[in-house]
Amino acid sequence: MAASVVDDVRYRRVPPEGGWGLLVGVGMAMMFVVTLGSLPSFGLMFGDFLTELGEETSAIALITSCFFSALSFAGLFTNTLMKKTSCRTVGLIGAVSYIIGSMMTIFVRSTNELLISFAVFQGAGFGLMIPVSYTTFNAYFVEKRVVMMSVAQTLIGLGTMFYPIFIQRSMDAFGFRGCMAVLAAVNSHTLLAMLVMHPVGWHMRRVPLDATSSVEYGPVPTTATAAERSKTEDDFPELPAGRGLPQRNTKLRGSRRASSIPGLGNWSGPVVVSDSTERDTKPATKWQILVDFLDLTLLKDPIYVNIVLGISFALYSDLAFFTLQPMYLFMLAFSKSDVSLIIAIGAGADLISRIFLAISSTCLNIKARYVYLAGALFTIVARFGFLCVFDFYGMAIVTAIMGFLRTWIHVPLPLVFSEYLPQERFPSGYGLFMFLQGNITFAIGPIVGYIRDVTGSYTVSFHCLTLVMALCVIPWFFEICYYRLQRRARKEEPVQHVTIPMIRETKA
Repeated sequence: MAASVVDDVRYRRVPPEGGWGLLVGVGMAMMFVVTLGSLPSFGLMFGDFLTELGEETSAIALITSCFFSALSFAGLFTNTLMKKTSCRTVGLIGAVSYIIGSMMTIFVRSTNELLISFAVFQGAGFGLMIPVSYTTFNAYFVEKRVVMMSVAQTLIGLGTMFYPIFIQRSMDAFGFRGCMAVLAAVNSHTLLAMLVMHPVGWHMRRVPLDATSSVEYGPVPTTATAAERSKTEDDFPELPAGRGLPQRNTKLRGSRRASSIPGLGNWSGPVVVSDSTERDTKPATKWQILVDFLDLTLLKDPIYVNIVLGISFALYSDLAFFTLQPMYLFMLAFSKSDVSLIIAIGAGADLISRIFLAISSTCLNIKARYVYLAGALFTIVARFGFLCVFDFYGMAIVTAIMGFLRTWIHVPLPLVFSEYLPQERFPSGYGLFMFLQGNITFAIGPIVGYIRDVTGSYTVSFHCLTLVMALCVIPWFFEICYYRLQRRARKEEPVQHVTIPMIRETKA
C-alpha cells in the first residue's frame, strides 16, 4: 500500500509525443492523401464518362457542390456522435461510408448514381473522418504538435502531387471501370488509417514528476470512451490534489490563438469540438435548442457574417476552378499526360507553399486574415493570366503560381476564426461556419455549370468564378478600411472636459 502511494506521488500520465502517435500521424496523412487527392482530379477521372452522358460541366458542378455539402453536414454532427460513442468508432463509420461510395463508383451508369456514390457516401465519410483525425492527433502531441503537423502536411503534399499521375496511368492501363476499381482498393486504406486512431489513454507515458513539473498538458483523454477512461484511471491513478502539479491546459481544446498556421492542419480542418459553455437548465423550445446548438446569435455580428460569407465564396471559387481546369485543358487539345502533369505541378507548388508558410510563421507575426485576403487577391490576378496562356509551359507556370497561392486560402482558414472569436465561442462559431458554407456551396454550385452549358464557354465560367472570389476580397477590404478609419477617428477625437456643477442644499 505504501509503495502504491509513493508511486502515485512520483509519476504522472502524459501524452506519448511519439510512439504510437507516429502511426496516428501517418494514418492521418494517409487518409488525407487518399481523399484530397481525388478532388482536383475529378475531371480527370469522370470527364470522359460525363461527356458521354452529355452532362459535362453542370454535372461536375452539381456533384462537387453536393460532396462538400455532405462533408459539412457530417462534420457538423460529428461532435454529437462523439458524445455517444468513441472517436475511433466514428472514424470507422466514416471510413466504411467512404469505401462503400468508392465501390459504388465502379458500377455507376448515370449522373444520379455518381451523385449518390461520390457526393453522398464519400462526402459524408470524409466529413466524419476529418474531425476524428485532428482530434486524435492533437491528443497524442502537445509539445511536438506543430512539428509533427508540418511533417504530416509535407507527406500530404507529396501524396497529392503524384496522385493525378497515378490516376492518369491507371486510366490508360485499365480503362474507366478498372481505374475506379483500383481507386476503390486505394481508398480502402482509410479503414486502416482509422484503425490506428487508438484512444490516447492506451498509450500514455508515465513520467517522473520532476520531468513534468513545468509543462502543461491538454485534455488528452477526450478521444476515449467512458469505459476506456475508467480503465486508464485504474492503471494510472491521478495524483492527490494540492501536490503542486500543473493543471491541465484546457485552452488547447479550442484556443483563440494558435502557435502557428501549420499547426491548424489543412483546408479541410473543420474540427468541431465540444463547446464547454453551460446552457440554461430551463426547458427550451425547439427553436431555442437550434439557436443554442448552432449558436445563431453570432449571425447578429456583421464582422463574423462577413468572414463566413467571404471564406465560403473563396472556397467554392477555388474548388470549382480546379475541378473545371482539366476539362478546359482537354478543350485546348492537351493530352491526358500533359493535364495530369500540370495538375501535379500545381500540387507541388502547393507543397512548397506549405513549407514556406511553416517557416515564415515562426519569424513573422502576420494576422491570418491578412494572409487569406492576400491569397484571394493574388489568385484573382493569376486567373486573368491563366486565361491568357495556351501553351504547356505557360499553363504549367500559371498553375504553379495558383497552386502556391491556394495554400494561403486553405491553411489559415481555422486561424481566421480563432483570431476573431473568443475562446468559448470558437467551437460553435466554426461549426456554424461549416453549416453555412455547405449550404452556400450547395446553393450556388450548379450556377456556374449552368452558365457553362448555356454559353458553351469555359472562359465565361472562369470569369464568374473570379467574380465569386472577388466577393471575398471586396467586402473584406471595405470592412478593414472602415474599422481602421473608425478607430483612427476615435483616437483623434479631442477629450471633452465636462464640469459638473455642485448642488448645495439650502436650509429650510
